[in-house]
Amino acid sequence: MQSATNLGSSTALEGGVPLVLLPGMNCTADLWSGCGLEGSIMPSLDEPTIDGQVQALLDTLPPRFALGGLSLGGIVGMALCRRAPERVTRLCLISTNAKAPTEMQRKGWRIWRDRLASGATPADLQHEILDALLGYSGRPPAAQLAQRVLRMGSDTGEERLDAQLRMQASRVDQLSSLRDLKTPLLVISGTADTICPPQYHREITAAVPMSCLAAVKTGHLAPMQRSEEVGWLVKSWLGS
Repeated sequence: MQSATNLGSSTALEGGVPLVLLPGMNCTADLWSGCGLEGSIMPSLDEPTIDGQVQALLDTLPPRFALGGLSLGGIVGMALCRRAPERVTRLCLISTNAKAPTEMQRKGWRIWRDRLASGATPADLQHEILDALLGYSGRPPAAQLAQRVLRMGSDTGEERLDAQLRMQASRVDQLSSLRDLKTPLLVISGTADTICPPQYHREITAAVPMSCLAAVKTGHLAPMQRSEEVGWLVKSWLGS
């Protein structure tokens, strides 16, 4: 595992290979605004299983690409690399988890699906976990940032969020299989992330020989909270 300080300063994608960025659950492409990664391919996640989402991406993405994903997007990214490693030149995982879901998580996803069916909106549900998403404790987040996070929920919509909740329940443990990953890996960890705490990211990088871990002083939504820093890390890594 390399230190983040060993990254180069170039921002060019090697060989003109496109960058694909996958959002987290109840997130949209606005997650990456301000990171300086304009021109990247930013698919939505709307399949009810991890395997189905991976297949949908493989069917529509270019033959070769660099891949980045936050949270659920990172989980899909790991599964895609396991399925088709020859398609991915580099992998970036942000605020994610390679472990199988816990029973408490499964119960929480079932509750959210029931609440969606009963009339709750994705923005309502997003609001309930706003402090956890942004890593704040005892003080409110900046109003503009909070509004953007809630708007991502509104823009996701009930149908897509329901599919993402079902997709979450289809997750499996990926940590042991990461030991076979040959793709160069950058992991970005928020030091104040309580949803996917730093220990998760240390476990991932410990399992992958060609990996680099970067710690950023932020919560779960690192690209929104520290957009310039995250953008610099990703572009430097792509050009290294």
